[in-house]
Amino acid sequence: MTSNIALIGKSGNGKTLITKALHKLLKKNFPDKTILLVDNDLTLELSQSYNINTKNTLYGIKSGKHEYKTGIPEGMSKQEYIEWALEDIIISIDDTTDIIATWLTTPKDCTCITTKLMRDSLLKLTERYDFVIFDCEYDLKYLNSLVDCKIDEAIIVSGPKKEDIALLQKIENSSKKYIPEGQLDVIINKVKKENLNNVIESLNNYDFKILGFIEEMDEVDLNKVLSDLETFYTRMNLIQRS
Repeated sequence: MTSNIALIGKSGNGKTLITKALHKLLKKNFPDKTILLVDNDLTLELSQSYNINTKNTLYGIKSGKHEYKTGIPEGMSKQEYIEWALEDIIISIDDTTDIIATWLTTPKDCTCITTKLMRDSLLKLTERYDFVIFDCEYDLKYLNSLVDCKIDEAIIVSGPKKEDIALLQKIENSSKKYIPEGQLDVIINKVKKENLNNVIESLNNYDFKILGFIEEMDEVDLNKVLSDLETFYTRMNLIQRS
């Protein structure tokens, strides 16, 4: 059974770095499990961080702008063509991990048959993996426009400032309808040690499910983020499904 994890929140709060740390943690704890990373953020920062050529996206397939590695086979149905095309843009990062970039998505109420076939094909693709990690836009609405998969664990990545924490309420409210109750959690990133008590005090004004805190760093350090994640990793809903 696939465990689907989505990281959401305002840009600049460290979603991509935490996505990479979570990927590393899953590989460490489940070395034989397969992982698909889905770059669902318009900046395509996750793909770029792995030195992936971001011109190859789902949007490129739908718009007809994707340049295929080989000629398009003849005699395929539209559904078969889209499934074949998705395989053309998947890139392997290591023996157990693949990545795929989406870029622009189409609103869910779009009646275009290609949009429906794309959603169905992407869902079929995700179901091949043990874990799927979505590095998303602001909330779960954008991801829901992309694919109809059940999200087992959604994590809002927030900064520690009072305005960041106030924005959490809006992100949570706009995402609740896309995920079962109790599976929407929060990580507070970039927290200074000396300000931790003040951050906790600000959070007491709300009813968020806090997974944990990640310290502010002078320089980006993936291993430090990984170490912080390990301290609260077992609180995530996906543990019961892996």
